[in-house]
Amino acid sequence: MASVLVVEDDQFVRSALIRHLTEASHTVRSVGTALEALREVAHVGFDVVILDLGLPDLDGAEALKMLRGITDVPVIIATARDDETEIVKLLNDGADDYLVKPFSVEHLSARMAAVLRRSRAAAGAEPPSRTLRVGELLVDPLRRQAQLDGAALDLTRREFDLLAYLAGRPGVVVPRRELLAEVWQQSYGDDQTIDVHLSWLRRKLGETAARPRYLHTLRGVGVKLEPPMAQPPLMEMPHAGLPHAGHPHAGHPHAGLPHPGSSA
Repeated sequence: MASVLVVEDDQFVRSALIRHLTEASHTVRSVGTALEALREVAHVGFDVVILDLGLPDLDGAEALKMLRGITDVPVIIATARDDETEIVKLLNDGADDYLVKPFSVEHLSARMAAVLRRSRAAAGAEPPSRTLRVGELLVDPLRRQAQLDGAALDLTRREFDLLAYLAGRPGVVVPRRELLAEVWQQSYGDDQTIDVHLSWLRRKLGETAARPRYLHTLRGVGVKLEPPMAQPPLMEMPHAGLPHAGHPHAGHPHAGLPHPGSSA
């Protein structure tokens, strides 16, 4: 069973969630504000957080960003807002799943079970023990550090996960469905989620989609990471009108001039 933090200011909803989760043998703590949630997460190891967006002291979307600054605990958003743009933004900001109110306790249980399965599977997977190198890009999965041309890259958690996954498969076109499953731990999602993070990552790698160096998108197929192609050396062209060395007239005082009496 799981240790759950419920962040909900509506006392009726809060009590119902606590009762249901407790009956399902989960250990439950609950708070009604974002600041209390941050304090709890900083001191207690939870398996999952159920986060309401309409909190009295701080909007849940801002609370999510602050949570992501201190923990990787899975977060399920519980919201009455069903705007797709906002939901995509919440997923981009680090939410692991979302539920639109009103929802059934069975629906919540299924979403929690799925999130916990993905979280535990990811925790059990050993990251590569070696530093990954692609051109002048270095990625250290154990220390979660990345460098480009010797300079450290300031990456968010999800940006690093995306970069490390691609760096472990240099030159391989990784389908978007695979990225959603392995990096976001989601079996569904919008391509915009990936596009946004690729855009941020490209910016930090000093490139653009129009002029890529490391990150290459194959429309309708996937994404690959590979070292920049070496620039071919410039060919030195001989000067026009001058003879090459070894030409029979090279060095002759009249080289390149017509012979007297010629019709040139």
